[in-house]
Amino acid sequence: MTGKRLEQQLESCILAYQDGSLSKEMLRKALETARSDNGRSQDLLYLQAVSTSLDSQVQGMLLMENGEIADEIADPEEWPYQTVLEAVRDGWRVVQFPNLALLLDETRTYGLGCEFILER
Repeated sequence: MTGKRLEQQLESCILAYQDGSLSKEMLRKALETARSDNGRSQDLLYLQAVSTSLDSQVQGMLLMENGEIADEIADPEEWPYQTVLEAVRDGWRVVQFPNLALLLDETRTYGLGCEFILER
């Protein structure tokens, strides 16, 4: 959320600069917002999907926000994302795609499917 707030503050600063009303206070406020974002912990989202496709159904998830593991949501219908693509559209960035080498041996199963790791 801080990123959007910072973006809005910077847009306001640009408009104020253009009409000659930019103040030190406006710039300091934007600077404080930028600094507060640096102290945040990385958020991670682990999504296990049915296949390697970004739009395949999610069948398992784990969310870590602000350095804390979120409570498990037992009902898959209540998960915030039903596909990896939905998470990407919501601002999550994929940092690891499923390891395709694990899928080569069909006689073994490896976990809950194709794991994507996302961050923001």
